[in-house]
Amino acid sequence: MKKLRANIDRYFDKLEERWQALPVRKQHQYTLCFFVGYLLLTAGVIFKVWYDTSKSGNDMIIEHIENPVLKKNGSPARLQDSVSTILKNQIYERK
Repeated sequence: MKKLRANIDRYFDKLEERWQALPVRKQHQYTLCFFVGYLLLTAGVIFKVWYDTSKSGNDMIIEHIENPVLKKNGSPARLQDSVSTILKNQIYERK
């Protein structure tokens, strides 16, 4: 783990040296390009969210959550319960 940490630190140190070796004008250009890219990405996401929420068919329907196991007809759990109930009724002579 220490070796991995040392390698990562070394990599970031080299990266920092390369950044500092660039002229200030070039640093400014890179920073501006990354900011414009980030701004475009953010605007795209905001537009997409706005577009999706402005559609007329996006009404929120609140319903009770139903257990998918109980939706199945003839589920093994239900059959097992009915079999055990029948056996218990036979053992204890209930109807």
